[in-house]
Amino acid sequence: MKNKVITAQQAAALVNDGSTLCTIGMTLIGAAESILKALEQRFLETGSPNNLTYIHSAGQSNRERGNQHFTSQGMVKRIIGSHWGLAPKWMEKIASNKVEAFCLPQGQIVHLYTAMAAGQAGYLSKVGLGTFIDPRIEGGKMNSLTRQLPDLVEVVTMRNEEYLFYPALPLDTVIIRGTSADTDGNLTCEEEAMKLEILQAVLAAKRFGGKVIAQVKNLAQKGTLHPKQVVVPGNFIDAIVVCDDPQQDHRQTSSWFYDPSYCGNLVAPASKVEKLPLDIRKVIGRRACQFLYPECVINLGTGIPNDVIGTIIHEEGISDEITITVESGIYGGVQAGGVDFGIGKNLTAMINHQEQMLYYNGVGVDITYMGAGEMDANGHINATKMGDRCTGAGGFIDITQNAHHVVFCSTFTAKGLEVEFSHGKVNIIREGSIKKLVSHINQISYNGEIARGKKQKMHLVTERAVFELTEQGPMLIEIAPGINLESDILQQMEFMPLISDSLKLMDSSLFSEPNFDLKSTLTNG
Repeated sequence: MKNKVITAQQAAALVNDGSTLCTIGMTLIGAAESILKALEQRFLETGSPNNLTYIHSAGQSNRERGNQHFTSQGMVKRIIGSHWGLAPKWMEKIASNKVEAFCLPQGQIVHLYTAMAAGQAGYLSKVGLGTFIDPRIEGGKMNSLTRQLPDLVEVVTMRNEEYLFYPALPLDTVIIRGTSADTDGNLTCEEEAMKLEILQAVLAAKRFGGKVIAQVKNLAQKGTLHPKQVVVPGNFIDAIVVCDDPQQDHRQTSSWFYDPSYCGNLVAPASKVEKLPLDIRKVIGRRACQFLYPECVINLGTGIPNDVIGTIIHEEGISDEITITVESGIYGGVQAGGVDFGIGKNLTAMINHQEQMLYYNGVGVDITYMGAGEMDANGHINATKMGDRCTGAGGFIDITQNAHHVVFCSTFTAKGLEVEFSHGKVNIIREGSIKKLVSHINQISYNGEIARGKKQKMHLVTERAVFELTEQGPMLIEIAPGINLESDILQQMEFMPLISDSLKLMDSSLFSEPNFDLKSTLTNG
């Protein structure tokens, strides 16, 4: 067997001009930072590799590192990914037409790896129909440069039903990361905080004769790794880079180098949950939690849901009655947030990314909590493009299209909104200057008409009002104590909503400091 251990610089030299490059990770978890940095350095010094097509499923940055190493002009000609919310350099390049940019749903990219690995021409799915991914709407094209190009995704009809066809995208090089490898290349991930979709992408590359390069912390003697821990057999790996500075370039996650409780190697003692301050985000999260019911399985999206709902569930003492999941494949435990989104400590289970998306796309989670930027009179939601700022879909479309109940969490207005809560009431100190309930949304991330057609439950929860999606459109069903219907709600919207004949006041306990006794009021679904 040839020696597979090479330097990061030698690994970077394996990527050719004009090739298709794929990296595996989520946020900064799984990022092969030594190799990514070496690729950037090679390009800055030599101008190669250039004109790459770069493919990734989840977002892969912490606002500074990760796939932002590929943002020098000319290095990447086309990016095909799902999310850039933690990659400001990519969002700037996309907004300024400096790169061809296609956004595809995160789960569909992951499933596409599997389809390619199986020798298929692509992947057939209903996920994305009626959203900006649909070629009849935008085709996932995120700027005017890309809108001039042929569509990637096609609409097809099979057995009188419409689907989207995501075509195979041949991979020339895949860069992955594990914890350890032996000298034959067998790869394990015992200290990684996610399982990700490593093997699926590796096999997809091999189907097209592509190269696989792996970064690890540890190099082991041939044949000494436990076979059940091997994630990728060595015959699929062409080169191994042993990270020479793990503290900087092989961190378990952005915020820390290694914590065994985040990979299941240690159960940490239960610590007291730090109580969230009673602010606008917590109030929205509290009302959203009133849709919970015993033994339901929920998903938490980025933003308000991931930042507050898990903590509220712990504060209210109902952790044992609810199963929290995240798109990365984690179940239970205590979730991290922000730039460490997608991991958790003391988990009950961790499956790989592709398997989690099978669950979200098929069975569908009981309740998903998601952020929202805009809603229109049809119940369409925009959560993916604000102005020319393209955060992308991530797993949003995969999860919301198939969840049994979608609960969007959002402030009522944006930019400058200030509120206070006292005596169980809401007081608007300063109204936001940007309306979020609008006549026309910037991008269709969630199609309210399709949701209404299949009778999917959907609510939009804000600090002052709750809307329910009905067959006729969004209906105002609750208003907060202290809020004036005309001046604080209707005048702050660009369309007239339906108003329930039995319009209710939101529970005043939501707006007071003590716990609001969620445990005793869990609904029955």
